[in-house]
Amino acid sequence: MIVASGCTGNVGNAGNAGNVGEPGAEDPTTVDPRACEDGTVHPGRAPLRRLTRFEYNKTVRDLFGDTTEPAFSLPSEDVGNGFGNDADALSVSSLLAEQLSTVAEGVARRATATREALAKLAPCASNVSAESEEACARTIVERIAPLAYRRPLAAGEADELLALYSVGRMDAAFDVGVATMIEGLLQSPDFLYRIEWGTSDPERPELRRPTGDEMATRLSYLFWGTMPDEELRLAAQAGELSTKQGVRAQAERMLEDPRARTTIRFFFDNLLPISNLADLERNAEAFPTFSRAIGALMREETQRFLEHEIFEGTGTWASILTAPYTFMNGPLAAFYGVSGVTGDEFQQVQLDTTQRLGLLTQAGVMAGTTHSNTTNPVVRGSFVLQKLMCEKIPLPTGDILERVKPPDPYTGATARERFSQHSQDPVCVTCHQYMDPVGFTFENYDAVGLFRTTENDVTIDASGSLPGTPGAVSGPTELVKKLAEAEQVHGCFATRWAEYGYGLTLRAEDACTKQAISTAFKASGYNVKQLLIELTQTDAFHYILVAR
Repeated sequence: MIVASGCTGNVGNAGNAGNVGEPGAEDPTTVDPRACEDGTVHPGRAPLRRLTRFEYNKTVRDLFGDTTEPAFSLPSEDVGNGFGNDADALSVSSLLAEQLSTVAEGVARRATATREALAKLAPCASNVSAESEEACARTIVERIAPLAYRRPLAAGEADELLALYSVGRMDAAFDVGVATMIEGLLQSPDFLYRIEWGTSDPERPELRRPTGDEMATRLSYLFWGTMPDEELRLAAQAGELSTKQGVRAQAERMLEDPRARTTIRFFFDNLLPISNLADLERNAEAFPTFSRAIGALMREETQRFLEHEIFEGTGTWASILTAPYTFMNGPLAAFYGVSGVTGDEFQQVQLDTTQRLGLLTQAGVMAGTTHSNTTNPVVRGSFVLQKLMCEKIPLPTGDILERVKPPDPYTGATARERFSQHSQDPVCVTCHQYMDPVGFTFENYDAVGLFRTTENDVTIDASGSLPGTPGAVSGPTELVKKLAEAEQVHGCFATRWAEYGYGLTLRAEDACTKQAISTAFKASGYNVKQLLIELTQTDAFHYILVAR
């Protein structure tokens, strides 16, 4: 079991928000606001971004209609910024290169497997003759390659791809030649990477502006995780993406498209501990009503709730954290012990707000922050501090690791009794004085997220506190209310979206980007949809800093 605890000295380090529990401590990604309002452009970093597995799957789906999600056979991305799309962590090993070849071969084979499949590439391919083969192959190249490269073809590029067709066609049929061309296309850096050359800014030689096609690509992968659609490509060609107003108009359109909801689901699958709930295992004797099927329903509950609140509800991060309702179907309601809900369709259900309130008290989040059959307040507290407050807590190593192993479940009747050793150890207390009081407030939820008032027949003390805020809290609903009021929590949420949307981990040189997004998020009343729109309005989104 991994327990984020047992550190020594200051918890804060490069890239986080300072020492835990000390809001306002020096932050390497925070600068004097006046430094970012000097009338100049502050673009931050724009690293070269490789397609992630999520993006690869969506792109080949839109290119070829391939819904097999082939990229999930590739190695998982390094966590990096927490979303698997951190450009600085997306290296290419020899193994990955080999597997990218295998995946490309499979996509190409499926795209050319039948006459109907070939016809989707170009109508001429459905009834090609010996005389028309090469012309039809060129038609396919000229249609598919600009979509795959997300820009018009440069001189000679079509001929290079046709040369691959000719090699594959030698001693084989037309479909093999086309498949060979597609294999090469999918292994090209122009497909696998979002390459940006930009256009020069005469007044600022150190800056470049993304071209129309590059801006269309930035937008499409931010909102949809895939290549631009026809409307976005036409807007790029018409020069409509050269202004912030034009970009905003497309961003607003794209956010209302159903494809944006898939991306938002992906974001929360990575921010929250819910993606593996369908694989969660618990002791059947201790938790007889829990199953993997229930775990899958828990995940769907959270995602349905988020989607509704963001798109149909109040739509603020605070309302998500404190909403008095959730979504359940019959089987999940029975698990919760909620009456009056039947059938497989999810429906809105009002909560007993003395027991649950908002996102964090949902069973899936509580079960996902529990790694065994007994709860661990350290893990739950660490999740809140690191994921929702952007506090960095290093994992224990060496001798400290031995001292912070989870206590034996028989060393105390309640988790508070078992984990009290952390507050007594002068080394461990450095971090645990912040994590444990947060985690203890969630002890009313057992290892599968069901509400309880006792553990081993002992009344649970769910009191605690939140770092950086005055006063104690008496339980989980009071804690989430404090979280919803904490500016640090809102700033952290904006940072998480910026890191996902820009495909990086914010560093010192991105300080003005972070400030611009946080300021805009606050001005919107912490509206989530508006936050996503504002991600497209920053200097970081509209400029490229030329490397020196």
